[in-house]
Amino acid sequence: MTQPRPSTPGSPAPGSPAPGSPAPGSPAPAARRRRLRAPTGRWRAVLAYAVGLAGGVVVWQVLGSHSSSEVFVSLSATLSRLGQLISDGSLQSALTASFSVYAVGVALAIVTGAAGGLLFARRALLRLALEPYLIALYAAPMVALIPFLLALMGFGFWPKVIVVWLFAYFPVQFNTQRGAQSIAPELIDVARSFRTRERDIWLHVAIPYTLPYLMTGVRQALARGLVGMIAAEFFLSATGLGSLLIIASERFDTAEMLAVTLVITLVGVALMAIGRLIEARFARWRVQQ
Repeated sequence: MTQPRPSTPGSPAPGSPAPGSPAPGSPAPAARRRRLRAPTGRWRAVLAYAVGLAGGVVVWQVLGSHSSSEVFVSLSATLSRLGQLISDGSLQSALTASFSVYAVGVALAIVTGAAGGLLFARRALLRLALEPYLIALYAAPMVALIPFLLALMGFGFWPKVIVVWLFAYFPVQFNTQRGAQSIAPELIDVARSFRTRERDIWLHVAIPYTLPYLMTGVRQALARGLVGMIAAEFFLSATGLGSLLIIASERFDTAEMLAVTLVITLVGVALMAIGRLIEARFARWRVQQ
């Protein structure tokens, strides 16, 4: 019977970790370094973002202070004019009028775009028949179609809703269609092997699979719908934020023009941030090919 060899002084006991190796249950050195580096990287990103914003503020203020008031004004003058618009209620009423059109148009675009994308992906003959028209309509400049809507429907709420819908529809439809067309054939085969009806394939396979793609289209539609809202107010009935911009440009009120433009920009940035959060939430379900 073999006797265990006695350990020499200074050598590790049998079964004990080697010198310098991490203790059992402790994180690996690389993982620990990554964890320590992560907060530093986040702070650097925040600092870079803050420095970029501060630089833009300084440039805007300096350029506005050394420019004619009919051409450009400083950030302080812009914010002062924005405060006046808020105090007299002009901005609030304009936002209400504009975003009632925006909300209806984008909501219709999301619903119809998702339904159209799924339908064209699952019905090849329908896709072959209508896809050339959709591509031609998507390639056409949307602003050029507004006079036709004016001639057909006149001024009012719904023509502007249709303009917003035209701007926001295609990202939703194309992204949803791409997601539905990329469904793995094995998933469909398994569903059909259990004699699943077409309606259930849509509900339990197609829609869950294409949801991340749909959210990507929604993120893009939120920004494009904002452009459509302003274009509709410029070319159709001048109401809301578009009306404020038109009146300010006619009066050569650069401060008010910049104030309204700043509001539109901040709203667009907020909408894009919301869209990215929604996309990140649902992108975890995306199946990697």
